[in-house]
Amino acid sequence: MPATARTEFSTSQTPQPVDAGAGSKTGFWALALGSVGVVYGDIGTSPLYALKESLHAAAGGGHAPTREMVFGVVSLILWALILIVTLKYVLIVMRADNDGEGGTPSLVALAQRALGRSGGFVIVLGMIGISLFYGDAIITPAISVLSAIEGLKLVTPALDPYVLPLSLAILVGLFAVQSHGTARVALFFGPLTAFWFTVMALGGLSHLLDDPSIVAAFNPTHGIAFLLSHGTAGLLALGAVFLSVTGAEALYADMGHFGRQPIRAAWFGLVLPALALNYLGQGAMLLAHPERIENPFFLLYPSWALLPMVLLATVATVIASQAVITGTFSITQQAMQLGLLPRMRVLRTSETEKGQIYIPRINWWLLIAVVFLAVLFKSSSALAAAYGIAVTGDMVITACLVFVVAWRFWRWPPAVAALVLAPFLLVELVFLSANALKILHGGWVPLTTGAGLVTAMWTWRRGSALIAAHIHEHRVPLADFTRMAETGSVLRAPGTAVFLTGSPEDAPGALMHNVKHNHVLHERNLILTVVTEEVPRVFEAGRVTVERLSDAFAGVTVRYGFTELPDLPQALAGAGLDAGGLSYFLTRRVLVASPVTGMPVWQDRLYIAMALAATDASRYFRIPAERAVEIGARIDI
Repeated sequence: MPATARTEFSTSQTPQPVDAGAGSKTGFWALALGSVGVVYGDIGTSPLYALKESLHAAAGGGHAPTREMVFGVVSLILWALILIVTLKYVLIVMRADNDGEGGTPSLVALAQRALGRSGGFVIVLGMIGISLFYGDAIITPAISVLSAIEGLKLVTPALDPYVLPLSLAILVGLFAVQSHGTARVALFFGPLTAFWFTVMALGGLSHLLDDPSIVAAFNPTHGIAFLLSHGTAGLLALGAVFLSVTGAEALYADMGHFGRQPIRAAWFGLVLPALALNYLGQGAMLLAHPERIENPFFLLYPSWALLPMVLLATVATVIASQAVITGTFSITQQAMQLGLLPRMRVLRTSETEKGQIYIPRINWWLLIAVVFLAVLFKSSSALAAAYGIAVTGDMVITACLVFVVAWRFWRWPPAVAALVLAPFLLVELVFLSANALKILHGGWVPLTTGAGLVTAMWTWRRGSALIAAHIHEHRVPLADFTRMAETGSVLRAPGTAVFLTGSPEDAPGALMHNVKHNHVLHERNLILTVVTEEVPRVFEAGRVTVERLSDAFAGVTVRYGFTELPDLPQALAGAGLDAGGLSYFLTRRVLVASPVTGMPVWQDRLYIAMALAATDASRYFRIPAERAVEIGARIDI
């Protein structure tokens, strides 16, 4: 073999995870300000509706709240912010970083790494958590934008008929611009959202003197007494109280973008004080003017400021929705890399900003779901009933996964891990029970969405495992095949062929079919396996490893983190394996439903439909169409 070919088959270094914070030149306070816009956009719009909906649930539609109700609900909101957001997420959950990354997929990968093969239940928890996140993602834009535009009714009741059409126009426009990326717009997210929090704090502060006794709401006995004395109404109000912490999971999910300490600094330095002041101000105003229950947030401000506040609230809700949409793209990409969803086309919208991606199919599915919900429920109050279950369910899953990580990864004694996390889990289960009362009034939306997505993810994972087992059952060991091919009378074609396989010990189907039917073997053949590591990113220097198998064959492994977008030509070129161009051979499987396999026929058909809708492997791995050769193979599933 020529010397150049021998050089190509050299072995590179073992891959190592990338330190997410290495080499960052962005200033600490710039990161903190950026986190205000992206991380806290969702929780920052909760004051628009959280207190109003909680008191409506407590007092019943159209009735003014009593002093006991106001004190109780404000107390519950403040302590939800302290217990769930501050103690659980900011101080505990954010310690569970996977090489700097957060979010449910990162937590699943971390727990799996700690448990090894015994961690199958972790995958199920991850599926449920991811599915509930999607439920949250379709509700957040609808409820946020509707709640902001509904402020127009206070400017003049004549604008009431235009609330829904205007909201729909904003939502369609928001999703329509996603393909252009958010890198430039994101530069304004932080300052605008920081201004929003400042205005919220000033609005609340301006009404504290309406009834200064509201500061007694920091005493948790007011919240406990309210729950004990109001029965079912108290539970309904508790479910609405949880709206005040929606978006808390974003603190953890976006940790990789900004870092733990900047996010914490933004919470304690701006976000928590602003939220607390606004809720206290709304409460003080309602103690003095209970008739303002219709929309206490906007009524904090004088009449001349109503229209500017509606415009500012609209901007804030668009930013909050943008953060959720971007998070959905990121979660989808990670789920694909972890084998929970079929391949979908992923586009980069920035070559310099990590996380700036766009998934067209997810974008338009989200738009359809969001518009459907807005038209179906018509108001933020009606949507509020659907919101809580998705968020509380996701938080319960997070608590369970963090317990596994604390016990098996941090090596905490099980009793200590339970003692620390059980109180949070208990509180969230109470919130979940309270929201369960609203299943018939909208709670069915995230539950139905979640059940469908869990079914789809389980089907995809199970079907992929069955196909892998089928291929392995009919396998030909690669070592045997290479000996037979090299000693046989097979014609040699010039150049290098790449054969993708999921099992590096077996001969790829495309390779066997090429030799069997075309009676040809390339001079150099790379048996390539793509591996997704349980880390967010890997070093470029260790991405590609090569094992020489014979003069004509080499085994190549290309490793990616679960947050990275695979680009095989780029990876092979970087390892010096792309001299003279490569021909990529892939197997296109024709799947046929069979009643004798491991899944019911309906599940076979669901898997086949998902496989047909999946993006071609050549496009997913960014293989140029003119260099890809596909060979068909039928498989009964």
